[in-house]
Amino acid sequence: MKSARKNQEMIKKLTLVAMFTAIVAILAYMGGFIKIGALASISLTLIPVVLGGAICGPLVGAWLGLVSGAVFFATADAAYWLGLSAGGTIVTVLLKGLLAGLSAALAYKLLVKVNRYLAILVSAVVAPVVNTSLFILGCFVFFFDNIVAGAAASGQSLFVFIVVGYIGLNFVFELLANILVSPALLRVLNVKNGAIKAKSKE
Repeated sequence: MKSARKNQEMIKKLTLVAMFTAIVAILAYMGGFIKIGALASISLTLIPVVLGGAICGPLVGAWLGLVSGAVFFATADAAYWLGLSAGGTIVTVLLKGLLAGLSAALAYKLLVKVNRYLAILVSAVVAPVVNTSLFILGCFVFFFDNIVAGAAASGQSLFVFIVVGYIGLNFVFELLANILVSPALLRVLNVKNGAIKAKSKE
């Protein structure tokens, strides 16, 4: 009986992971085509990454973040970065996605026993912060010469050039979207936890 229940739980988890993977892949691909003005693209990818990591655990959060990074290479924006440094782009994009998903899921796991809303809110903030921070770090490590040349040509400091030219409104949009959607994510988690408790009483 326990074995059958365990198999059912495993099947349900794999189904959830597959569903979240598909959602992340679609949003990551579509995000490259929806623009805010000329500089920034709209991305909602981190929302399912946060929710998937909260429901299924840190490893799944890391996987979903990795998927979001991998799908980037199928978008039109990838050609520019690969042209600057193929190796640097691959490392930066995949690592920032993986660690954003992993850190968000770990934040939720650490705080959920204190307060579920606090846990999902912090998780929702951690994901874009880690994602953007590692992107900036990758820019300095792998694309420093290009940044210096671009900043000199524009007459801006390195920091301002990265924020305006490379990050734009992406970080602001991702952060605000995650924070605003976090109450809805909490309701999803409450429904899931309620279903688990009801099942345990059967």
